[in-house]
Amino acid sequence: MHETIEVLIIEDDQRIADIHRRFIDKIGGFTVVGSANTGAEAKDWIEALQPDLVLLDVYLPDMLGTELISYIHEHSGDSDIIVITAAAEAEIVKKAFRGGVADYILKPLTLDRFRESLLSYRVKREAFAGEGKLPEGSIRLLWNKADAASAEPAATPKGIDPITMEKITGFLDTAEEGMTAEKIGREIGVSRSTARRYLEYLVTEKKAGAELIYGMIGRPERRYFLKKP
Repeated sequence: MHETIEVLIIEDDQRIADIHRRFIDKIGGFTVVGSANTGAEAKDWIEALQPDLVLLDVYLPDMLGTELISYIHEHSGDSDIIVITAAAEAEIVKKAFRGGVADYILKPLTLDRFRESLLSYRVKREAFAGEGKLPEGSIRLLWNKADAASAEPAATPKGIDPITMEKITGFLDTAEEGMTAEKIGREIGVSRSTARRYLEYLVTEKKAGAELIYGMIGRPERRYFLKKP
C-alpha cells in the first residue's frame, strides 16, 4: 500500500496551478495540501505544512523560485522539490541541480511527462522506506541516468498555431532590445502564459534566445530575442 504523498504547489499562474491539481488527481497516491502564488506566501505554507513534495515554479512575482530551494531545505528538511518552469537558462538550471531537486520539467507541461516524474519520484522515495543499509539496486535507482541517456528530442507541442507563431516572430523581429512574454501577449491579444509557451518553443527550436534583464527594482524580466540567420 503506497503512502499518500502531500504536495505543495508554488506557481504564480493560477490556471497552471489548477492544471497541476487535475494532473495529480489523475495519477493518484498524491494529494495537494496547499498552493502558493508568491515566494512570501510559499514560505508560510512551507513552514506550516512541511509537505513531502514541492512543485516549484521559477518565475514568481516577488523572487526567483530557485531562491526558495535553500529555504525549503532549511525549514522543511524532509521536503523534496520538483521544478516545473519555462526557465532554461544555464545558471538557473545549475542552481536547481546543485540544490538537489528531484526533477526539472520544462513547460509546456504534458500529463505524460508529469506522470513520469511523479511516479519516478515515488519509487525513489520508497527506497528510503526501510531501515538500515540500502541494497545496491536501491542506491543505483536514486541516481539512475538511464532515462536521460535514452531521451529523444521533444516533439513539437500540440497547440502551436502557425498564424499566432507568425505574429510573435514578427514582433520579435522588430524588437532590438527584446520583448517580454507579457508585452507580446498584449500586442497580439493572448495571455502571458500563452505567449511564453510560444516563445519557449522558439527557444527550444533555437530560433530565439532569452535572457534575464535585471532592473533597478522589482523582479528580473525575461526578454526574448529572435535569432538572425
